[in-house]
Amino acid sequence: MQNFMENLQSQFYTNFIEKDRWHFLLDGLKVTLQLTFCAVLIGIVIGVIIAMIRSTHDKNIAEMRSGIGRFILKFLNFLAKVYLTVIRGTPVVVQLLIVYFVILASCKNKLIVGMIAFGFNSGAYVAEIVRSGIMSVDDGQFEAGRSLGFNYIQTMRYIIIPQALKSVLPALANEFIVLLKETSVAGYIAMQDLTKAGDIIRGATFSPFMPLLAVALIYLVMVMFFTFLVNKLERRLRNSER
Repeated sequence: MQNFMENLQSQFYTNFIEKDRWHFLLDGLKVTLQLTFCAVLIGIVIGVIIAMIRSTHDKNIAEMRSGIGRFILKFLNFLAKVYLTVIRGTPVVVQLLIVYFVILASCKNKLIVGMIAFGFNSGAYVAEIVRSGIMSVDDGQFEAGRSLGFNYIQTMRYIIIPQALKSVLPALANEFIVLLKETSVAGYIAMQDLTKAGDIIRGATFSPFMPLLAVALIYLVMVMFFTFLVNKLERRLRNSER
């Protein structure tokens, strides 16, 4: 037992204390959080736009007269469905590589590439979350907006979207947690995120156990912390509805 503890202490010192290798984990954690926060913001913007197009099409296309407006709405809905099908039907790591090596091959900032790639991936899932929230809002709310003199866009902006976002806020927070874990593949484009930092330490010390365990524990603590915040948010929203 004593030899085991001494071996653990030796590995801990070699992997983290010696040459200040713990800085790799700290810097990687900062990159991971930056990447996740910015990507989820991009995803929310894209998701809300796609959700508005899809829900507008589903709610109004049957009642619209033939014309340029109907054609544009059907075309936008077609593009939105293609985007959702492609993004949700292909692995996120493949999307990341395509963005890095093909679409943004001239961009030297890997963080920006990662934000865009993960943001577009998240947008597809956020779109369906927000669309479900919009479709759950009673149709009477649209009529209430019209009675206040709002046009369709204003009704969506000031009445429907706020109600929809409130109902799907916990699901959006869970999407953030999922995205946090998905960014662990950012090392495929040589981005020094948290997972890549652990791999760098492993490569320097030839000791895989301690660095990978540290990375796993950091992810676990972050997920538990954000899950706690999501649960707290859900309780507050339930209490506010009473």
